[in-house]
Amino acid sequence: MKQTMAAAPGSATSRNPWFSLATDPSTAATTRGWVETLATRYRQTAWAVGTLALSALLITTGCGGGESNVDSGNRDGIFHLANAAEPQGLDPHAVTGVPENRILRSLFEGLVVKNPYTLEPEPGVAQRWTISDDGLVYTFHLNPEARWSNGEVINASDFIWSWNRALHPETGNRNAYMLYPVKNAERYAKGELKDFTAVGIAALDESTLEVTLEAPTPYFLQLMDHYAAYAVHPETLLQFGEMTDRFTAWTRPGNLIGNGAFNLDDWAMNRFIKVRKNDTYWDRENVSLNGIVYHPIDNQTLEERMFRVGQVHRTYEVPLDKVPDYRQMPDTLYHQDPYIGTYYYLVNIDKSPVDDPRVRRALSMAVDRELLTRSVMQSIVTPAYSMVPPGTLGYQPPQLFTFDPAAARELLAEAGYPGGEGWPGLEILYNTHEAHRKIAIAIQQMWKKHLGVTVTLTNQEWKVYSDSVKTGDYQIARRGWIGDYVDPNTFLELFLTGGGNNNTGFADPIFDNLVSQKAPRAKTREVRYAYFVEAETRLIETMPIIPIYTYNSRYLLHPSVEGMPGNLMDSLNWKYVTLVPGRQLPDAMQ
Repeated sequence: MKQTMAAAPGSATSRNPWFSLATDPSTAATTRGWVETLATRYRQTAWAVGTLALSALLITTGCGGGESNVDSGNRDGIFHLANAAEPQGLDPHAVTGVPENRILRSLFEGLVVKNPYTLEPEPGVAQRWTISDDGLVYTFHLNPEARWSNGEVINASDFIWSWNRALHPETGNRNAYMLYPVKNAERYAKGELKDFTAVGIAALDESTLEVTLEAPTPYFLQLMDHYAAYAVHPETLLQFGEMTDRFTAWTRPGNLIGNGAFNLDDWAMNRFIKVRKNDTYWDRENVSLNGIVYHPIDNQTLEERMFRVGQVHRTYEVPLDKVPDYRQMPDTLYHQDPYIGTYYYLVNIDKSPVDDPRVRRALSMAVDRELLTRSVMQSIVTPAYSMVPPGTLGYQPPQLFTFDPAAARELLAEAGYPGGEGWPGLEILYNTHEAHRKIAIAIQQMWKKHLGVTVTLTNQEWKVYSDSVKTGDYQIARRGWIGDYVDPNTFLELFLTGGGNNNTGFADPIFDNLVSQKAPRAKTREVRYAYFVEAETRLIETMPIIPIYTYNSRYLLHPSVEGMPGNLMDSLNWKYVTLVPGRQLPDAMQ
């Protein structure tokens, strides 16, 4: 999925929601860079305007005037969410950010949805599905009660049209790869195949959708909950442009036709987005909320203050300097949940001195992750000893090493550098960011203290840094990866031989076979996970990576909220959420 630029998840680029651009595949990278330059300027302006508006709101609500959003929301069934940045837009085939994802999940629904407690797939637009014995053909039977918000029945042809749009090269959908397991989808998206009818999606009838895959993909149902796989209402889009046009007026209030539990009601730029309960939603009887208000607050200090004065039910994050205080509060409303992401160091195993596996293992064993996460990261992250985060849909990775400086020194001596003697030097490369610098300094000091080796630190701006990693012009480089779906595969496939994100020199045919051949064809999850454990064991023993920590999501949640459990995806399923009137913040937080 995503290489993280910053030290923690949650950042998102912003773009003018009404900026319309059909991307030419030959100039897509240049165009996106230009658009995001404009987006940066837009976001800076939006932040300033939004901060002034929200500051004014705090002045009026924080001084005893009127009913708070939370109190009125609890009474009327309206949830108020601090949602970070102003969204890029509300087009499922054009946006990329977490704030957009949270809004889209209320306005649209995929063939399946994730249960927020287990993250297992359950019925969405498809009321049931079957999978062929060879794992290649998925047949989705659509719910006859599933309707668009204008009352029209959702047909299989709506998904075919929408996936054509999502994959079309001119759409410029940066999440098109989520559909690549479908037969010929990648070729079509890259312009190598012009005929969409050759892509493995077909309507057997109006309510039956058949999807044929390139190869068995056990996590395929997880992908069907991603907004890249959502259906959009074809007629509505075509009223405002061509199929591949982006950010047109079809996503404006009064225009947008969705199929989720809520409808778009109002959008005041840099102030709020309001959605209301959808009376045509097939499972409306089980939707407790009457509406949601998304507040774009791209300032952690401000959103924390809004939470304390009752203006939002949940924050997006929590200021780092406030975390220790919240942890110590009785009846704290601070939540910190494991998140499906890993921060690690890439090792170029073709470069001396890290071309010796004993050196790589020594370096890893000389990192005191407990100290680093506690002192540098204030315990908002979790020490990592594997690439795959523990608990990824029940998967438990092998732990093959611990912090053991004595054993690390022995390995380094065996490699020819006793006590650091004869050490040729080593460089850690990271993209410019204060958190990455602090982590690199801490590890530099640990390697000096425990191994007697000197390390230099080099920072580069993101594009230069990315180019350095892609071309192998590094010895050790920092990296972060956030999974697109809940499955060990999203982490392990990074290190397949020749993979676009495998810039380490690691090439292991046995690892490749376990991940890309044996695991997908396993008949049970237990057998599949056993293959993954074997593969990850080979990866960690070779050590082309040095795991540092896994991410956590952190937020404040009002005691009136029920049905919003923490999970690895920080995934919100709005129809599970309820509000209980009368519950107040603890005195210590007011």
